Amino acid sequence: MSTDLTSAALPARFDHLLRVIGSERFLKMESLGNEVPFFICPYAPQEAVEMQKLVGQLARRLRQQGVHVVEINLYDLAVELLQERGIWEQVLEVEPTVGKAEFLDLLQGVLDPETHVIPAIGQRLAGEACDVFLLTGAGEVFPYIRSHNVLNNLQSTAKDFPTVLFFPGQYEQSQAAGASLRLFGRLPDDKYYRAFNIYHIEAA
Repeated sequence: MSTDLTSAALPARFDHLLRVIGSERFLKMESLGNEVPFFICPYAPQEAVEMQKLVGQLARRLRQQGVHVVEINLYDLAVELLQERGIWEQVLEVEPTVGKAEFLDLLQGVLDPETHVIPAIGQRLAGEACDVFLLTGAGEVFPYIRSHNVLNNLQSTAKDFPTVLFFPGQYEQSQAAGASLRLFGRLPDDKYYRAFNIYHIEAA
């Protein structure tokens, strides 16, 4: 499979994702060795709307094949967490009146991945049958929720099935520099090396 599939037409990428994720080899996490079953699906930031539709179509097709899919959008989850804690309206009220740094500190405190976001994801995953976990919304929640923090903290929660993070940017891997997530193709989202680029996984 071409390593340049990231820039292929959306139908070609959809076909690849459907074949890979729907395969028994992928769902049984074969050939991973001791690595965590995390996969990055990078895409160009300007494709955000199309990719959200693609993920929905992908989830529907997989379910039609009998695959149990759990799909979580990080932005929707963040709003739900703020609403559950009764501070959503307060956050909306405060946002225009405080500086960006202060607002960022506020959100990072109430949406800390380790203490709030990952436990909420864990509850959702525990409550549903799950063969594969699709995680979206990484661009919408930056910078108060950062993808590498979510992935690092998710390792203990989502290790029994494959997790696919749909990422608006680049997942760069090299022997010299290791691997890193580059949000929107410009902003480094810190080092993260324990995931596979799903476009580099051969379809069954």
